[in-house]
Order: sequence, then C-alpha cells, then structure tokens
Amino acid sequence: MIHLDVPADPALAKVWDALPDARVVGGAVRDALAGRPVADFDLATPLAPEAVMAALKQAGVKVVPTGLAHGTVTAVMAGRGFEVTTLRRDVETDGRHAVVAFTADWKVDASRRDFTINAMSMARDGTVFDYFGGAADVEAGRIRFVGDPATRIAEDYLRILRFFRFYARYGRVPPDPATLDALKAGIPGLARLSVERVWHELRRILGAPDPAEAVGLMDRLGIRAAVLPEAAAVSRLAGLPADPILRLAGMLTGEPLALAERLKLSNEDRDRLVRLVATPGARGSDDDGTLRRLLADHAPADLIGRTWLDGEPDARRRLSGMPRPVFPLEGRDVVALGVPAGPRVGALLRDVRQWWLDGGCVANRAACQAELARRANLPNINVKR
Repeated sequence: MIHLDVPADPALAKVWDALPDARVVGGAVRDALAGRPVADFDLATPLAPEAVMAALKQAGVKVVPTGLAHGTVTAVMAGRGFEVTTLRRDVETDGRHAVVAFTADWKVDASRRDFTINAMSMARDGTVFDYFGGAADVEAGRIRFVGDPATRIAEDYLRILRFFRFYARYGRVPPDPATLDALKAGIPGLARLSVERVWHELRRILGAPDPAEAVGLMDRLGIRAAVLPEAAAVSRLAGLPADPILRLAGMLTGEPLALAERLKLSNEDRDRLVRLVATPGARGSDDDGTLRRLLADHAPADLIGRTWLDGEPDARRRLSGMPRPVFPLEGRDVVALGVPAGPRVGALLRDVRQWWLDGGCVANRAACQAELARRANLPNINVKR
C-alpha cells in the first residue's frame, strides 16, 4: 500500500473535518506521486450531494452547487474552491456527455475515469488507493487508458486529445499498439467536439514543456490534421519556449485570422497570433539601427517572439536589451511653427519621422525640430489628400 505525505493545508483540513470519508482524487494524487507541485485538490465522497452540502454547511464551510446533476458541489474555504463530487457510475454515454448515477463503490467510480494515472485516490491518512496500476504508470511515464482504450474513447472522444495532453507532460514510453489503434480509429469522433473544447486541449498540449514528441505522434496518426489542418510544420516546435500561441504561430501554414476565428480564440490570443505572423523578422539585422527601426514600429514582445520563430538568438538578445525608441514630435509641434491645421501637418510629421527612421532613430527632439523647421519652409511638400 502506498502512502503519501498529506499536505498541511488548513483549508483542506476543514473540508476533511466535515467529510472524513472523502478522498482527494485525480491530478493531485498523480502529481504528488510524480514529485510535482500540487495546486488544486478535488475530492470525491460516497455521500449524496445533499448530504455533502448539509455536512459542509454544518461545519461552517460555504457551499456552491456548481454541478448537482453530476453530483458536484464546490466547498469554498479561505478564498479557495474545493470541488467535491459524489461517486458515480455511467448509465449512458454519447461520445461526449454521460448520464450518471451515484454509487458508494470507489472502484466503480475509478473505472469510469480516463487514464490510470488519473484514477487514484488518497484518504486523509495518506493512503493511496490504486485500482488499475496508476502509480506504476506514473513511475514508468506510461499513459494508459483505464480498461479498453476503444471503449474509453467511444465514451468521450475528447479523451483522444486528453491522451496527448498527458503524454506531452508525463509520457516517457511509447503507447502500446492497442492504444495507438484506438486513437486512430476514434478520429471521426473528433468532429463531434466543440471547437472551444478542442482548443482548450490543444492549448494545454502546446503549453507543455516539450510537446514535440506528442504533437509528432498526433501528426503520424492523422489526429493533428483532423483538428488543426492549418498547422503542419511540427518540426518548428523544437527550441520554442512553452508558449502555446507562439508555438501555434510556429506551426502555422494557413491564414492566422481564419484559424483564430475557427477555433474561437480569445481576442487577446487572436490578435497576438496575427501580429506574430505579420511582424517582420530581424533576420540579417547586423546593425542596431535596423533593430531600432523595427522597435519604433512594432511591439518589443512581438519582435522578440518573431526571433524565436526565425531562430535568431542574437537579434533576440540585442532586442531584449534595447529601449524602444519613440519619435519625439507630435502634431502640435508642427502647428507651433505656424503651419495651419490640415493634411500638411500630417505630411510633415511623416516626412520627419521617416528621416528619423532612416537615421536609425537616434536624432533627439532638438534635431527633429530643426529638420521639421527646414522641411516646413520647402514650397513643395508631398501631401496625401
């Protein structure tokens, strides 16, 4: 029997005081066994949801009924939420959602989970209950479905992408042939998933420390093409930092805005993806003047991101230590010379700014004012109307 050190967590202890038969389940047990930091604690209990809420309220713990239909409530303690779910068994599944019934059998509940490494539970004394060999799989770096892989996938096709999410973070040995066959056979079911759920999993895959092997396997099985046909350059993941949007830009072969809209990316992620693709690279920029000109027109973070995509560590180092130049003149400086408000003001500013750019963005305000005064006296200023 495996025992873990129970964290000295007063908020968790308070929940356990109310629900002494509850166990910590899922990721917290997996990560503790893997020697990784544990951030969140989810619990399971044989008590019915109504009894769970009553016990928590009696102990002075705030309760939020976050998913009563599936037996889940959230215990709120010290500003933190602990999901507490009644043990369940599947009555019916449709490839994405399940109709469940409550049970008091811990093994039955564990048998409906996706992977062995996620099917363990830990009692308050640190005893780990491992019905399917999850601890050995954590130690070996093996991602294995609970029971028959094809059956687990048919219950919820999102498990295909979840497999690669966990493989990217925990996998150290190749999956067995039955798992590979089930993953490939389940590809048509991916079309039944919402794009939001697909992107949620893809983002976590691309956010792994080194997802190249997992994404490469997705590519070889045809899964990457099914969920991300616009991105094919898997080899470009090598050496990129753990940044999902940057890595997505590195793989992209299609049009970024169309991809962002199809996957329903957030506005922030959409705009960043588009900028990363559109931002000019610093390849071959041997002089600092060229880099300063780029900095004057583009956000430093986008330029630095582009150096990752282009494999330009020297330009990245130089850009990182370079202050962003700011053109020192504004429209009021032109008006102050007696130029009437109108198109000529903008034309003069553009001309002087181009002069400033051509000079490497080093001319100070006084020098730019002098150039402005010189140009303002020219009779033939090119004005775009």
